[in-house]
Amino acid sequence: MACVLGTNRYGKSGIHLLKVTRDGPRHTIVDFLVSVSLEGDFADIHTKGDNSKCLPTDTMKNTVYALAKDDPIISIESFGLRLARHFSTNNPQVALAQVGIVQAPWDRAAVAGKPHPHCFTRGPAESATCTVAITADGAPTTQSGIADLVILKSTDSAFSGFPRDQFTTLPETQDRIFCTSLSVRWDYTAASKGAAVDFTSCRAAIRTTLIETFATHQSKSVQHTLHAMGQAALDGCSAIARITLTMPNKHCLLFDLSRFGMENNNEVFVPTTEPYGLIEATLERC
Repeated sequence: MACVLGTNRYGKSGIHLLKVTRDGPRHTIVDFLVSVSLEGDFADIHTKGDNSKCLPTDTMKNTVYALAKDDPIISIESFGLRLARHFSTNNPQVALAQVGIVQAPWDRAAVAGKPHPHCFTRGPAESATCTVAITADGAPTTQSGIADLVILKSTDSAFSGFPRDQFTTLPETQDRIFCTSLSVRWDYTAASKGAAVDFTSCRAAIRTTLIETFATHQSKSVQHTLHAMGQAALDGCSAIARITLTMPNKHCLLFDLSRFGMENNNEVFVPTTEPYGLIEATLERC
């Protein structure tokens, strides 16, 4: 049976990089999980078994470590762009080089109330993320993000006025716990293309705005607050063109104390992991 090769790509994932920068007795570390993906003139690899244009994925892995040696790693975006540019520039068969990076957080440990110069503790599950790509003509695109930012507020959240049918059992509420593990990613405007952006400051500002909006918004639903958070991020950072938020609703259910002759005045809850509501939306600058 005849067939036509469609879109294809290949690369290396799960490249775990830890780099220590030593400035005298004070050290800093970065902890990255890197993925590399290439698209281009690879048809003969599939159809003829001709590997003359197949850069080994082991070479991709080695490149990440080698370029990390002398890179200042100002941000995950800057390092990702350097990697993508390397693969695109040095491999004419590559039409698109894409690099994804997830940064694990490490906090400087305190000893006797003072920051220790070379001891660190692993931070929360939250991570900084980016996906960068460079085409054969050298045009870069950059997407930044934050993953698994767990936030909770114990009031100012309601859910009522929803449709009911024969299978609806959920009671309406004007006061509930709102907990989510927020993942968010954003694209930069055509004017900036991410090239002149202070990625680290931009991410910090967006993170602060998202948390502050979540905390202060009088929520009528997860969707209601998601929209307010995205709007605030766009208003607060002119460098971004669109933002996508993913907000799983981490339910906290009232425990039934009536069986013991006790009242539960929104005090005792059972946090659940599954199933959960999943709310996603993209907001774009007008």
